[in-house]
Parts: sequence; C-alpha cells; structure tokens
Amino acid sequence: MSPPLRSIGVFHAAARLASVAKAAAELGVTPSAVSQQIHALEAQLGTSLVAKAGRGIKLTEAGERYFNSIAESLERISEATDRIRGYHAITTLTIRASPTLSTKWLLPRLTSFIDAHPQIDVRVDATSEPTDFAREDVDIDIRHGTGNWPGLFVEGLAQETFFPVCARGYAEPGGLAAEALVKHRLIHSVKSQAQWSAWFKMMGVGAEKGWRRVLFDRSHMAIDAAAAGMGIALESDLMMWRELRDGVLVCPVASPSQMTLTTQWLACPHEHLRHFKVRAFFDWIRLQRDAWAAAREGTV
Repeated sequence: MSPPLRSIGVFHAAARLASVAKAAAELGVTPSAVSQQIHALEAQLGTSLVAKAGRGIKLTEAGERYFNSIAESLERISEATDRIRGYHAITTLTIRASPTLSTKWLLPRLTSFIDAHPQIDVRVDATSEPTDFAREDVDIDIRHGTGNWPGLFVEGLAQETFFPVCARGYAEPGGLAAEALVKHRLIHSVKSQAQWSAWFKMMGVGAEKGWRRVLFDRSHMAIDAAAAGMGIALESDLMMWRELRDGVLVCPVASPSQMTLTTQWLACPHEHLRHFKVRAFFDWIRLQRDAWAAAREGTV
C-alpha cells in the first residue's frame, strides 16, 4: 500500500524546516499531529526518517534520500495546484550582498531573474555584514572574503583580476610607467583584498613613502571616484565591468601586473539548497557569471 500523501507532505514540511514545531505552525496543526504523521510514514516505509537534534530534527541517511526523491515532485504538485487556482503563490527570496556587488554587478542583471520567476519576490539586503543564518531570515549570502566558512555551502562567484584604472581623460591607456603612479593621487578601497602596496611590490616599485592617497571603505565609491577623475584606483574587473566596457575607465599602465583573486562567494546552509527559489537563483547567477567571463575578454 502506498503511503498517504498527507503523511508525505507533513514529512516534507518538517524536513524542509528542520523542525516539527515550525512544520506544525506552517500546516496549522499541532506538533503531536506532525509527529504522528511522520511515525506513520516511517512505519509504512520500515525505516527511521528523522532524529531529534536539539530543539529541531535532522534527517537520517534514509530520510535524506527520501526527501531528495520527493521534494521536486511535491513542488511541482504545489505549482500545478496554484496554476489551477488561477494564481502563482508568491514566495520571497532574500539575498544579502555587499553594497558594491549589489549596485555594480547584481542590480544591472537582476531584471532577467525577476522576469523569469514572477512567482518569486526578490529582496536584496546590501550590507557587508556576514549572515547569521541561525537567527536571520536570509536565503543566500553573496559574501566577501576568503571562502573559508565551515558548515556552509560555499562556491566562488568568479575569479577577479585587479589592476590600476583611471578616467580616460585623466591618462591614456598604457601611457604611464608603474613607477610614475606614485606621483598621482592613488584611490584606496580599504577593505579590499587587493592593496596598492602588494601591487607595487609585484611591479618592483617602492611607493609607500611618497604616495598621495584618498581612502574609501566601499569599492563602488573608489570606482566612481576614479571615473570622476579623482585619481587612479586598483579595482576588480568584476565590479567595474560596465565602466571598462563603456570606456569610462582605462588601465594607464602598459602590461601591468594583474592580481587574480576570488573575493566574492555564494554561501548558504546546505539545507537551503533544497528550496526551489535558491536553486533557481544559483542556476541563474552561474549563467550570468559565465556570460560576464566570456564578455570580459578584450575589455582591459
């Protein structure tokens, strides 16, 4: 005999939320009713699906396999039901990302994701503060750093190249020697992993005693300052792709040493990967990243 759909649906809710209490609240039933449905399903399947984990639950190995097998089908049933009712259920996807990535890279592309997924409301929280997923209602963190966050799913967004840039009217492309840059105002992004001192060292130039500086705590401000002719910035081609594409910023150094780093990372708890809205966003942003990487050839 096949397990009743109600028991399967209750198990799916509890597994997705990692909590009997939260599943009960979502389904409008008591926690004991949720537990009974799960126990009934386990009895029919002949195996344990969940185990207690503090105030919540965790899936057993069999539970993980079963959840992964049924999740997509249940989401399709839910979507089909909504279509028959004549509307799409609206769900919110909350993304946390740095102000620079949000304004310079994500926002110009986001319309295509919103148009492709009208059933998803998107909220972008533009801050550099790392997410405490246990306490905050955030689905995805596009996090600046080294990528070393144990316990989370982590994937590098893209490999970035850092090099000097200035407004086209400030200096011609390739018109300055590396040692000549110390005579110009240098724009610093103080939180960036790529700093002028390291770049000058790569070029064999001693600069720190003689340089003139202006410092910003956000890279998007440094990029805008360089575009406005304030001086020369050391920035990432990921963040200034549009200014490079449009010729607003140019590299004033011929054959500069280029610092290659991955500084932006997709991060979330592993259980968030079960959610359709998270998987849809990751699939979309990977396509956007690949398109950007293909288009950036010839912009420097």
